[in-house]
Amino acid sequence: MPVWPLLLLAALSVAGLFLGLRGWRRRRREARLRLVLDRADALQALLATASQRMAAWRGTVGRLAGDLGSGAQRALDAEPLFREAKRDLLQHRLWLQQKGLAASLAELDEAGDALSRVHDRLSAQLASLESAGDALAQATDAAQEAARREPPSLRRGP
Repeated sequence: MPVWPLLLLAALSVAGLFLGLRGWRRRRREARLRLVLDRADALQALLATASQRMAAWRGTVGRLAGDLGSGAQRALDAEPLFREAKRDLLQHRLWLQQKGLAASLAELDEAGDALSRVHDRLSAQLASLESAGDALAQATDAAQEAARREPPSLRRGP
């Protein structure tokens, strides 16, 4: 029996194993890249939500007095955090555009982790902002109710 068919079969097996491993690594890398892009998209969506909430509440917060007003203002004073998050997002997007296709798995993991940390920090700040907004709505409702119960002779303004 000739040896060449066995050698050919062994060579084809090694080549198939090599190509399979290479394909597996490529798919794994692509999955990590997609994960980083998804995290960047999630951060961008959170930034848009935070920006809308801050714009909606900014005008009303200044009219609140006492602890409620200062708590709401502290939540809105986190604007530097939002600017920093936007900057981080833009830097990651630029890095992905320039080096994302050639990045190693470790680099992609690091980028994804960094985006997750920014997202978590921003989520906590947005939760604080939401809490301030809820307190603002309750205070406004209470003030309006008190104004409705006030006799007309005691009301200020027209």
